[in-house]
Amino acid sequence: MFYSIIVVVPVPDSKRERPMSSVLKSSPPYHNPKNNSNYTKSHNHFNFFKQPSKTCLLHSKFNIFCCSNVSVSDSVPNTTYSITQNQNAKICKFCEMGDLKKAMELLTMSKRHELWLNTYCSVLQLCAENKSLEDGKMVHSIITTNGMPIDETLGAKLVFMYVNCGDLVKGRRIFDGIMNDKVFLWNLLMSEYAKIGNYRESVSLFKKMQKLGIYGDSFTFTCVLKCFAALGKLKECKRVHGYILKLGFGSNTAVVNSLIAAYFKFGGVESARNLFDELTERDVVSWNSMINGCVVNGFSGNGLEIFIQMLVLGVNLDLTTLVSVLVACANIGNLSLGRALHGFGVKACFSEEVVFSNTLLDMYSKCGNLNGATEVFVKMGETTIVSWTSIIAAYVREGLYDDAIGLFDEMQRKGVRPDIYTVTSIVHACACSYSLDKGRDVHSYIIKNGMGLNLPVANALMNMYAKCGSVEEARSVFSQIPAKDIVSWNTMIGGYSQNSLPNEALELFLDMQKQLKPDDITMACVLPACAGLAALDKGREIHGHILRRGYFSDLHVACALVDMYAKCGLLVLAQLLFDMIPKKDLISWTVMIAGYGMHGFGNEAISTFKNMRIAGIEPDESSFAAILNACSHSGLLNEGWKFFNSMRNECRIEPRLEHYACMVDLLARTGNLSKAYKFIKSMPIEPDATIWGTLLSGCRIHHDVKLAEKVAEHVFELEPDNTRYYVVLANVYAEAEKWEEVKKLQERMRIRGFKQNPGCSWIEVGGKFIIFVAGNTKHPQWKRIDTLLRKLTMQMKNEDYSTMFRYALINEDDMEKEVIQCGHSEKLAMAFGILNLLPGRTVRVSKNRRVCGDCHEMGKFMSKTTNREILLRDSNRFHHFKDGLCSCRGFW
Repeated sequence: MFYSIIVVVPVPDSKRERPMSSVLKSSPPYHNPKNNSNYTKSHNHFNFFKQPSKTCLLHSKFNIFCCSNVSVSDSVPNTTYSITQNQNAKICKFCEMGDLKKAMELLTMSKRHELWLNTYCSVLQLCAENKSLEDGKMVHSIITTNGMPIDETLGAKLVFMYVNCGDLVKGRRIFDGIMNDKVFLWNLLMSEYAKIGNYRESVSLFKKMQKLGIYGDSFTFTCVLKCFAALGKLKECKRVHGYILKLGFGSNTAVVNSLIAAYFKFGGVESARNLFDELTERDVVSWNSMINGCVVNGFSGNGLEIFIQMLVLGVNLDLTTLVSVLVACANIGNLSLGRALHGFGVKACFSEEVVFSNTLLDMYSKCGNLNGATEVFVKMGETTIVSWTSIIAAYVREGLYDDAIGLFDEMQRKGVRPDIYTVTSIVHACACSYSLDKGRDVHSYIIKNGMGLNLPVANALMNMYAKCGSVEEARSVFSQIPAKDIVSWNTMIGGYSQNSLPNEALELFLDMQKQLKPDDITMACVLPACAGLAALDKGREIHGHILRRGYFSDLHVACALVDMYAKCGLLVLAQLLFDMIPKKDLISWTVMIAGYGMHGFGNEAISTFKNMRIAGIEPDESSFAAILNACSHSGLLNEGWKFFNSMRNECRIEPRLEHYACMVDLLARTGNLSKAYKFIKSMPIEPDATIWGTLLSGCRIHHDVKLAEKVAEHVFELEPDNTRYYVVLANVYAEAEKWEEVKKLQERMRIRGFKQNPGCSWIEVGGKFIIFVAGNTKHPQWKRIDTLLRKLTMQMKNEDYSTMFRYALINEDDMEKEVIQCGHSEKLAMAFGILNLLPGRTVRVSKNRRVCGDCHEMGKFMSKTTNREILLRDSNRFHHFKDGLCSCRGFW
């Protein structure tokens, strides 16, 4: 009995659309048998069937054989048997079995005339499937050596092999050398270029297709839409949309899904929704595209509504659906739905999927359920860098910065290498916990691993150094960034402002304007610098910029403006702007309360605090600190106690050191020194030098030498090198005329090498700042200033003004004291303002320390004599001098 094996490749139906994968796996058409009665197809698309014993050869014009006839009989000679074991059939059989090694052995052993085109194609197909580039190159070499012409069919197989094996360059070179109109081959190259991020080359191929008149299919359009979306080419996406409608692909689900994703990429939510609504045959990808698009564009609530609609219609969910909906739950804080999805995912066996667990972890974290996040993390069989980064971010979000840093160390011990997202998160943890040393360690790791030039990492490092008070290191990082973005500039400007370096902040702001346009965050960062310097003119200039840009609608900017005007002395304008804020938050109320407090308007501060409570805003530690300060500056003892007790009893807020300091200051200013001392002793937390120093200042005001000495012992024990407290005690002795004690204290200061930093004051005139240092006689207008001050001093004596030179630390005669006192920086600045500002203009002076008693009296006298309003801001509060009176009413 004889058997014949015929190898045939069927002709694909050109009118029927087939997936690219099936097209690539089928060999080019050579023969279409007319009689298909015995026709069967194997898994590699070669066809085998029985037929009578006879040879079958194709027409000579094909220049190849694509079918073999092998006859086997016991009676035939060996030569006949040899023919039946045809090399091509053997090679194809090994290819069918997936045995590339034996197929290659036979191929290399075969002679040139023994190999057919179909055999080369079969081996190349198997090389592509096994991703064996080395074998594929060898087949290509044999083809070239044997002189086989690389026509459209063989070229297509070579292109597919090279591309599938990862050699896109070689595949493209062969593709350019052959003429073909096979859409699947164009799609293959376009897809590969898109995978490696070379979207422009993918688009270039699409345009070339159009020039050659080759019509694309659904795969072409899905690919090119993704490319145009990635390149940000909205107009091109719209053109492709029109082209799609023209060719009749407008109802193709895959194509419409890509259009929906593309429009979402550009924020075209409405256009995407219209496409979705018009789509008759929606698949799970359609629903997923809509849910994910809404979530990405900030419409998480709408995404959840579409998800519910999907459930009602009975559409089967997949992993992508759950991940997108979990992200929506995380964004809007819907923990209950997130938990339900967690349960559904476990039942659907998605819990083994890392992406599902990571998204769950992030959802629990953002919904404030740290226990849930930790439980998911512990139960994960496989953890990735994303898992570790998510759990670290969860601890950072909950304020557990030390635990987050511990997890970072544990991650490294387990051999997981941090990426830029991990180090950014841990740098933020160091910033919030003020862990400068740990932050420096992380910085070293960043440098060693080449992450230092990554912009988000560098910005996080700047923020960390600035928050930890190391502005120089922050500036060093800033200087090394090759291409700074708006975040870089804002972070550095804000860092200077936070660290009381307003001059540097304003200078950097000017440099920034030469390169970038400031945004609303820039305004919020630079305004505190204007407030710190009391730079009213510059603040007004920035206010104008804010109005032109429409930034006042940003709550942070509005609060910064209110704060700036309050600290520059224009409380009326601060109040006006505050009233214009449509929806006030806790920060804006606190800023206004603090503004009233520093100007000595305690009752107005209390009224504002009550209005805040009526508006439904609950106070926090900062707002209580602001109202207690306001009570202190206005001497409102009873009201201060009420707020202090309310904080503990009603609001359940445990007082911190700053709150206790406010109460000590209030008691001390109102003369209740013994009560203040007992209050400190009864504190549940250990008092610091600031609290004892506050009481020491109260002892100076009320001339209690004995208690001052007792308090000073505590202060010097806590901060033995702080010059300020030695000066306060020296003033206590000087005012009590205990000159021997003054000299002993001076000697003690000399031995310890103390040098008191000179006090300085500044005034803004004509947009420039003029700075005065105590005792400086080198100013160009010194003679005019000195003459005015001597004249005013003489008038004060003649009018029997009760001046007391209480701040001289040595026992000199009255005339020498007068000369010294005339050199105080705030007096010099006030005199300069009177001499240089137009009549009627308010004199605005700032000082880096608290104003002394003599200068305070001089300010009141100046305002009365020169008929000027003088606004003096010291390190503690404002003093409005008008008609010989001060707004502080003695509480300063």
